[in-house]
Amino acid sequence: MRVRFLSVALAILINTSALAAPSGAEQVSIFKTAGFTQHGRQWRSGNCEPPELSYEPGSIVRFRDLNGDGRPEAVVTEGGGLCYGNTGQNFWMLSKQPNGTWKILVESLGMPEFLPTKGANGYPDLLVGGPGFCFPVLRWNGRAYTRHHFEYEGKACRPPS
Repeated sequence: MRVRFLSVALAILINTSALAAPSGAEQVSIFKTAGFTQHGRQWRSGNCEPPELSYEPGSIVRFRDLNGDGRPEAVVTEGGGLCYGNTGQNFWMLSKQPNGTWKILVESLGMPEFLPTKGANGYPDLLVGGPGFCFPVLRWNGRAYTRHHFEYEGKACRPPS
């Protein structure tokens, strides 16, 4: 379990270190579309009010074109054990639309990990990690990310009942 957390955290670090940050106006648009409000220098979803001791405010951890359509996607995370339980994190994945607005593609409790397999329109499959040993993999069907299967360390598994 600890190895899974570390690998997801490392993957997020690697994937975000080389990314260009969105402009200030773009950040505001992303956060507002995800339902966040600004409190001083922090963005908060409202799921963690008042902020707890271990609270991690909203952060754009990924900003790049994930499906090759020439428009960026953004992943926003917010953390806190009291707010999000053992997983400690919630995420929102948004996509920039042709008209310049942002649209939420998926919002979920957990840690997103993009897989090399793809769904409709070239969107990568999304493993939603957290505590445990069998995680849901979501696939874009052209309208929404829906559960496709479960896996652990690249192999199919059955979640505990």
